[in-house]
Amino acid sequence: MIPFSVLDLSPIAEGSNAAQSLRNTLDLAQHAERWGYQRYWLAEHHGMPGIASAATAVVMAHVAGGTSRIRVGAGGIMLPNHSPLVIAEQFGTLESLFPGRIDLGLGRAPGSDQATAHALRRDLNANPDEFPQDVVELMHYFQPVAEGQRVRAVPGAGLQVPVWILGSSLFGAQLAAQLGLPFAFASHFAPAQMVQAIEVYRSRFRPSAQLERSHVMLGFNVFAADTADEARLLSSSMQQAFVNLRSGRPSRLQPPVAGYEERLTPPERAILEQTLSCSAIGSPDTVRRDLQAFVVRTGADELMITSQIFDHKARLRSYEITRNLQG
Repeated sequence: MIPFSVLDLSPIAEGSNAAQSLRNTLDLAQHAERWGYQRYWLAEHHGMPGIASAATAVVMAHVAGGTSRIRVGAGGIMLPNHSPLVIAEQFGTLESLFPGRIDLGLGRAPGSDQATAHALRRDLNANPDEFPQDVVELMHYFQPVAEGQRVRAVPGAGLQVPVWILGSSLFGAQLAAQLGLPFAFASHFAPAQMVQAIEVYRSRFRPSAQLERSHVMLGFNVFAADTADEARLLSSSMQQAFVNLRSGRPSRLQPPVAGYEERLTPPERAILEQTLSCSAIGSPDTVRRDLQAFVVRTGADELMITSQIFDHKARLRSYEITRNLQG
């Protein structure tokens, strides 16, 4: 098996709060480190009632400070929301505090609705089409300071923080290939262009100082339990989250509901079938089979496993089962 990593949105469960969510995040990270996961990434989302990782760099410091070996990263920072210099300073600070353990994944989506995006950026003329230039500028701040350079990241300059490009379309694949950066595709919720994006990235990849050969990491949902019935029940919380979000009703992570799929309308079922097609739901044998088939089909170099499960102990168990499948 290829390396497995963890993607955590710090889910806020119904009846709970952000403080408990962040405590759960650190607990999962500590377990993931003991189990041997490669990296632990957190995602930037804003204005979402069920996600506590909006201040992503702050949550990363919380996780890195409570672990000792696992790589900690952003999957990702939504760069159009920020000045490249500010992100260079934040991740330069993280790298200074936790040397050799920090990853910086960059995306160009807002991670929010448009009204929230405007409130974040303040400048209504901010242009997400400038994302490639912003990535290059940000990477420049991690280089050693050149003679006469007036703007510099302190901390940040000379630290060479690894940069990843995140995406759910061909745009990110093309940019990652052009810059010679590793590429993480959001197949766990937007799999439509996955196969084509992988092909574009690998065929156009140019080696760089950071990376000699292409590296593809794919998002994959896992709902693993000791029985198939339990796994299907656990997955209903994530199903509710997607249906609510796509219906314009984002919510906290809801308790599992038996027979949830049977209650859905045909359009809602279609949303789930398309959105969650890159998933494994079941007992250990089923999850092993589905993971192996996915890796064979895609040729992924690494999987980013996400398990949006309502009960924290059940979420830990899902990640434990998944890691044990690697032997």
